[in-house]
Amino acid sequence: MTDTAFLLNGTPVRITGGSPTRTLLEFLREDQSLCGTKEGCNEGDCGACTVMVTDANGPKALNACILFLPQLHGKAVRTVEGISGPNGELHPVQAEMIAHHGSQCGFCTPGFIASMAVAHTQNRTDHDTNLAGNLCRCTGYAPIIRAAKAAESAAIPDWMHSDKVILSAQISSGVRGQTAPGAFRPTNSDDLADWYQQNPDATLIAGATDVGLWVTKQLRDLGPIAFLNAVTDLQQIEHSPGHLHIGAAVTITQLREALLPHHPSFAELLRRYASEQVRNAATIGGNIANGSPIGDGPPALIALGATLHLRKGDEIRTIPLESFFIEYRKQDRHPGEFVAGLTIPSTAPNLRCYKLTKRFDQDISAVLGCFNISTENGQITQARIAFGGMAGIPKRAAAVEAAILNKPFTLKTLHSALPAFAQDFQPLTDMRASASYRLTTAQNLLLRYFHDLNGTKTNVLEVSL
Repeated sequence: MTDTAFLLNGTPVRITGGSPTRTLLEFLREDQSLCGTKEGCNEGDCGACTVMVTDANGPKALNACILFLPQLHGKAVRTVEGISGPNGELHPVQAEMIAHHGSQCGFCTPGFIASMAVAHTQNRTDHDTNLAGNLCRCTGYAPIIRAAKAAESAAIPDWMHSDKVILSAQISSGVRGQTAPGAFRPTNSDDLADWYQQNPDATLIAGATDVGLWVTKQLRDLGPIAFLNAVTDLQQIEHSPGHLHIGAAVTITQLREALLPHHPSFAELLRRYASEQVRNAATIGGNIANGSPIGDGPPALIALGATLHLRKGDEIRTIPLESFFIEYRKQDRHPGEFVAGLTIPSTAPNLRCYKLTKRFDQDISAVLGCFNISTENGQITQARIAFGGMAGIPKRAAAVEAAILNKPFTLKTLHSALPAFAQDFQPLTDMRASASYRLTTAQNLLLRYFHDLNGTKTNVLEVSL
């Protein structure tokens, strides 16, 4: 059995045994009496439980409520108690929160402090994006944003650099082996493939942003588990002529950074994928394997013509991503087979992704449309159009594509194709949107795409009255 060892506010901690699905939040509050980190939603939405987690790639903000202890092995954790100095000195973001009256009831404040301290360490100034995963209903965001801005020029306190000791021998790096009975921590995809072939009913956990809720909300016993956070060969993005190969364990944060120079519209979509804390943990492989009809990644990837790489034992199977999704919550994945990665074109200048939600940040898509249409001499030569939220799976608009192919790229052509949406999709009515809203807005997105490609500003952040 291998222990779970990490730094907690600068002090080495080692945990032997126990449940592999015990959350960091439970450990902090129940075992360590570190009660600054709060339990709010207990599903990774409100940010009250945010902590700073540092590894070889630097610090990041994560939700402690859906973070399992084995995921922290070899890392360093700082709670609000450890963000202040060893002698009680205030971190600059703490001092500015006081000066700018950024706290009222105080319940959400520790999470804000953790997110702000991570951004301060990274010299980030995109505070609206950084704090979108921290909810406050007392002071409002204005004084909190003012505090974040006021702290920008302050030096990073010396004690915030001390977590670099995680790279020393104080805590061993990822060690292959059992973390607790029924839990396995592989360090490469070969070990994972061997183990998963022998345990095909096991649960694979990368970021736990979805699986965490199975435990905290549904109280499920997950059975055998493999934690993938140490499988570094699945965390790589490789560039080859004309293509990007993306490992399944690449986080949404890492993917967004890699896509910015290649597919800016897709990267902008990923900025609205959940919150900073979730993007720092969630993986693109998990987003695909989950099979949700409202997952943000698959429609864009299908529009790009992505190919999916699945592995079982020593065998690699490659299929078009769109054929992976069969019906609601059913995918073309064999027992013991896991998502290993995907390949996409490195360029698609006409790719556009549009996400419709009730609020701009941290909301689940009502409709998500992605369009990738190519033209020659004004004629449509290729068309890949994919939607989320319109069917039980992420799905191509095949009838719409057929209706516009080999025709002029004009509004007249697109208007004539709008009835074909009803052939492709029979959307449901639910709490997010009605069926008629979904069908109408999907049609409107095709028209928006035409205006977008012709230079009209269509982003709500760009349009002004």
